[in-house]
Amino acid sequence: MGQTATTTGRNGDRTLRITTSTAALLALAVLTACAEPDAILPGERFGPREVLDPALAEASDPANRALPLALVAPQAAPDSAQSPVSPFARTDHASLGTALQQVMAVKIGQGDTRRARLNVDPVVAGGRIFTLDSAHQLSALSLSGQVLWQKSMVPSRDQAEQAQGGGLAVAEGRLYVASGFGRVSALDPATGAEIWVQQLGGTATGAPTVRDGLVYLTSSDSIGWTLEAETGRIRWQIENPEDLNNMAGAPAPAVDDRLVVFAFGSGAVQAALRQGGLRIWSADVVGRRTGVARATVTDITGDPLIAGNRIYAGNQSGRLVALEAGSGERLWTARMGALDPVWPAGDSVFLVSDENRLVRLDAATGEQIWAVDLPGYVPVRKPQRRRDAAFVNHGPVLAGGRLIVASSDGALRSFDPVSGALLASAPIPGGATTRPVIANGTLYVISRDGMLLAYR
Repeated sequence: MGQTATTTGRNGDRTLRITTSTAALLALAVLTACAEPDAILPGERFGPREVLDPALAEASDPANRALPLALVAPQAAPDSAQSPVSPFARTDHASLGTALQQVMAVKIGQGDTRRARLNVDPVVAGGRIFTLDSAHQLSALSLSGQVLWQKSMVPSRDQAEQAQGGGLAVAEGRLYVASGFGRVSALDPATGAEIWVQQLGGTATGAPTVRDGLVYLTSSDSIGWTLEAETGRIRWQIENPEDLNNMAGAPAPAVDDRLVVFAFGSGAVQAALRQGGLRIWSADVVGRRTGVARATVTDITGDPLIAGNRIYAGNQSGRLVALEAGSGERLWTARMGALDPVWPAGDSVFLVSDENRLVRLDAATGEQIWAVDLPGYVPVRKPQRRRDAAFVNHGPVLAGGRLIVASSDGALRSFDPVSGALLASAPIPGGATTRPVIANGTLYVISRDGMLLAYR
């Protein structure tokens, strides 16, 4: 309580009663009246969620430019037998028609469910299409869609829901299957008969790469494996400190004439001599996008891809790097992530960024040439209060003079690689759940409901 001051009039009566607290308030009011009014800053007001919206950041992006682009002529791609991260397994510009229409739809097994995701890309080789569904059912189909054989890849003591993911590759007369159960199998592609099985220490949720009698793959415990293709015996291993921040679908190793390049959940990229396993260099994809919770996961999602004397690798946290293949020297860093392997073409690099944008970069500097929006968050009633899920955009791949992206929103989109303009769109019933692959002038993609779709 404040102290009380009393004054007395001439007649002896009390005429005024003031507390010290009241005096303080009066003094504060006088000072406030003398103060200048607060300045009201001009500009639009945004809520706390809106300021983190990628759409606002795009306002400061450089203007899109339609720079000339010299592409190699389209080439026939008879097979798509392995991941395109290695030069020997990639057709830089495949032949494909422009007015794509769906010509085939075949059920290959279980699609996406609440507990499992179908995320294994199909492979095409020797007149057969091979797929692996979310319940680990392996299927071989003819090019016309006839099911030739099917085989469960679930070990006898396990259940399908106990693991997720895997990868496929066809090479040297064998079908190689990596699975989330920590196994790698070699099968006869004609019958599905098992040739050998190798147990790994961790899950194998990415595609293997096969060349010159050796099978390369990455396991979830941050080990790069090299197996003998004939027997499955371990030739050599390369280890990296374990990291739990792993995404489903490990990066496929990239292989050229001299090196094999592995990527791990910690963001590390390591190169070794592909025959003997001697480590040549190690680099890290570091940095992340601020204000995004998922950016704390540093796993490499843009698999290392070899193009000439460069290696491109990106994470889902918001960074993409270009490295010199011989030394691992960092040439440039782009402040955006890559959710799939990039696609190099001419003097440019194309990618689907971590913000769901199709982007063209200058391959020499990493400078952005253009960027266009792809489907982002699944619409909800009150987007400023909650966002349940985001659409997934798979690709890109360059074919028929166009960049093609398959999206889970149910569209197969074609873009002009020069300007980024949308040229055409074809429906994908159920939405895409894998990257598109191209063989024999046909584009194949698997839908979220477990359908193999073909387009010409």
